[in-house]
Amino acid sequence: MALAAAAERVAAEFEYSKENVNRGVKEFISQMHEGLQKTGATMSQIPTYVTAVPNGTEKGLYMAVDLGGTNFRVCSIQLHGNSTFSLTQSKVAIPKHLMVAKTSHDLFSFLAKQIELFLKTHHGDHYSSHKERRGSSFRGYREEEIFSLGFTFSFPVQQVGINKGTLIRWTKGFDIQETVGQDVCALLQSEIDALGLPVRVAALVNDTVGTLMARSYTSPGKTGTLLGAIFGTGTNGAYVEKLDKITKLKKLGAAAGDIDNSTGEMIINTEWGSFDNGLSVLPNTPYDHDLDRESVNPGIQMFEKRVSGMFLGEILRRALVSLMKDSAVPLFTDEHSNQNDVHSTTNVDPNSKLYKQWGLDTSFLSTTSGDSSQGLKITRQALDSELGVTAASAEDAEAVRLIASAIGKRAARLSAVAIAAVVIATDKLKKPADISTTNNATLEVNEDDIVDIGVDGSLVEFYPRFEEYIREALRDIPEIGPQGEKKIRIGIAKDGSGVGAALIALVADKASKGHSNR
Repeated sequence: MALAAAAERVAAEFEYSKENVNRGVKEFISQMHEGLQKTGATMSQIPTYVTAVPNGTEKGLYMAVDLGGTNFRVCSIQLHGNSTFSLTQSKVAIPKHLMVAKTSHDLFSFLAKQIELFLKTHHGDHYSSHKERRGSSFRGYREEEIFSLGFTFSFPVQQVGINKGTLIRWTKGFDIQETVGQDVCALLQSEIDALGLPVRVAALVNDTVGTLMARSYTSPGKTGTLLGAIFGTGTNGAYVEKLDKITKLKKLGAAAGDIDNSTGEMIINTEWGSFDNGLSVLPNTPYDHDLDRESVNPGIQMFEKRVSGMFLGEILRRALVSLMKDSAVPLFTDEHSNQNDVHSTTNVDPNSKLYKQWGLDTSFLSTTSGDSSQGLKITRQALDSELGVTAASAEDAEAVRLIASAIGKRAARLSAVAIAAVVIATDKLKKPADISTTNNATLEVNEDDIVDIGVDGSLVEFYPRFEEYIREALRDIPEIGPQGEKKIRIGIAKDGSGVGAALIALVADKASKGHSNR
């Protein structure tokens, strides 16, 4: 089989049609509703106890810490009240022995000491004055002297209040058994208190929720942000939901005092990476099937395995290897070698990353999908430098580019399913009856009708045309259509675990003061 025809056949396996998009949206909405009603649903729909989003006018000095992996980050964020902020930060590697310590104290006392060091270094005057004069409120400090802190903790927790959450299990190389089942905010607060620091752990933060908050603070216009979404190494979304729709709150045992009812809303962390684990609507090529079978968690996170950067390179690698194994397909053989190249004979290094699971990084997809160089020279150079394929021909490069682009486009169209489902389920599009059918590009979009979405992650930021492909799919959905798609504003939101966490601490402060005034 000619190489071009074989590549087109494989690329066609990744097509995700208009009909499939619409089936996906309906099932996504169904699984969203199920997750709001009961625990143990495919899509977790976790209540965050964050009940308001910022509008850009908020002011104040807040702290944020981020324990997300091998590093611990400490920040202070000055919110200026005009949708801008200043950020000061420090980062330290977690010593390996503390990741597997015998006790929680070992790790959390280390974290508290980093907070103390940060205060001494960056807020020395503030810190010294606290040491000298203790007032009459919170742990010996006056209320206005206390730093409220947002704690981004990127491990599975069961959250039962805005600053209460018990660890379900450690991941990412951490293993401190004593901590499992403990309230991680209380553990950190205890060590902060032991050092006499004027810091209150005000909020437990999920980084996707932080993305939503950061976008809502910095976005233009009056409209609060509806959805924060990550399309990077992993994928997840957090959105604003009506409190009365979250019927499982009572079953979770959340005390009424733990919930601020004043807005009638709460941000939900969807954990949408696990959407449709049963594969009722998700596409499933042989390459998807094999990737899942040989992954560390077969049958789980099936949406993420088709959308996120961690997996797209592996899907491409498996598709290319399948073609290389087919003797009828001349991929990376000498048939198309360019005699003008320095290496005139096409050759694949026996130790090429093409032969290793997870050997092909998703950044390669971005490189080749965006390649417009003559003879796809950039792709051929990347094949050589990254994958050990010397003297790949222009035909080889075109086959690779075609398949890579199809995988990336499918990921974007699947991302649109998630975005559309949230927009439709929350009924945020104010629309005339003919919104889905009109294609009048001259119709003005009223600022009040904008649906604002904050996104972060390497895929949405760097993959060529990713947002364009998302918007193409949104127009294919009758409930949104061409005119509805124009009302959806998508903007990059940076640093959910920093400024986003600080904003959640601010919201928590307001809520707690509201409770105390009642």
